[in-house]
Amino acid sequence: MITFEECASMLDEIADAMPYELYRELNGGISIVPQVKYHPVARKNDLYILGEYKRELIGNSIVFYYGSIARVYGNLSREEFYKKMEHILRHEVRHHNEYLAGTDDLELWDDEQIINYLKENRS
Repeated sequence: MITFEECASMLDEIADAMPYELYRELNGGISIVPQVKYHPVARKNDLYILGEYKRELIGNSIVFYYGSIARVYGNLSREEFYKKMEHILRHEVRHHNEYLAGTDDLELWDDEQIINYLKENRS
């Protein structure tokens, strides 16, 4: 299992390798917290939020939820885990850049995924 510290180190490495221009106006930075975060529509605590792009009064930021990531990807090899971390960061950075550009294609895609989840998990 990848520890919180190892995960944070991976995140730093991945973030440093991406073009700095992608982070313009991301004044709240990128952080990782130890918590598990469930999606509000999770039927049986089975839908985790791995990362989140936040737009708040204090600024724009990206938050990773280590607890969620560990539950979903904790059994992966170090290399596979790293690739998942890259994917999550790219996803959240895309949300940020689409917001700056005034588009919401990824947000619409995310919404479709939730609709599909709800269809598959009807009570």
